[in-house]
Amino acid sequence: MLHKGDHIYVAGHNGLVGSALCRALRRAGYCNLLTRSHAALDLCDQGAVRDFFNRQQPDVVILAAAKVGGIHANLTYPAEFIYENLQIQNNVIDCAHRCHVKKFLFLGSSCIYPKHCPQPIKEEYLLTGPLESTNEPYALAKIAGIRMCQAYRKQYGFDAISVMPTNLYGPGDNYDPANSHVIPALLRKFHEAKMQHAQRVTIWGSGTAMREFMHVDDMAEACVFLLENYSAYEHVNVGCGKECSILDVARRIARIVGFTGEICTDPQYPDGTPRKLMDSSKLFALGWHPRIDLEDGLQAVYVDFVRHLETRDIRE
Repeated sequence: MLHKGDHIYVAGHNGLVGSALCRALRRAGYCNLLTRSHAALDLCDQGAVRDFFNRQQPDVVILAAAKVGGIHANLTYPAEFIYENLQIQNNVIDCAHRCHVKKFLFLGSSCIYPKHCPQPIKEEYLLTGPLESTNEPYALAKIAGIRMCQAYRKQYGFDAISVMPTNLYGPGDNYDPANSHVIPALLRKFHEAKMQHAQRVTIWGSGTAMREFMHVDDMAEACVFLLENYSAYEHVNVGCGKECSILDVARRIARIVGFTGEICTDPQYPDGTPRKLMDSSKLFALGWHPRIDLEDGLQAVYVDFVRHLETRDIRE
């Protein structure tokens, strides 16, 4: 059982997911949050991580820290994606166990599933086929994290659960055009095109790939719910159950931003996985459901993007 006075370490609190988790935990009444920036604690440094856990002795740990990026970043830095994520996971999971953390939540990714997976994607489809090549190193690291949590639960009785979110967007995202995910990349691209009075915007790929997009605050609320209500060996999908094409989401963003020019596709760039819709029926059956509609979420995120752009506080 979690208690409101528990000391909860949120690894990766400055990122899109970590910051949303901190907001959700505080809304739920958990105010004793432990956080460290990358500059203060390098999670790839085993000794530093061990010293931190020995000093702080957290009751609960959420591992939201990871090296992440879009297709371009995954293709450019495959070695960094597998090495850094494995190092982070190995250090934090093992130290949490050794310091007798009573509850651990590992955050994975929907990219752990095979490229040509039956849809919607059920948890049991893990390791049933080849991965999408563009992000295979990252996916392999996340699969290893799931299996590590399961192994520590099996051998030591460590109460570690794994959560697999779908594609996320929200406030505080990374808007670097070279390394960001699709929604922040498109928000910035269409905003700059509008400001420059451009006649057209070109998006990567054919635009036909289908994706499920979930607001990060919904995902964070689901994680708090699972911390309080779930303890089992199997990982849990976290999605909203709705999907749309990349071209459709581009059109939505263009309309919200106010870009009225032409939207072009460029099929010479990869689409990634053709379709990726999570089956979140296990989560829904436990009693949790998302609340933020895509249209409303995109509008709120654009307002947040402009506000931070005006203060020169856009994360890249």
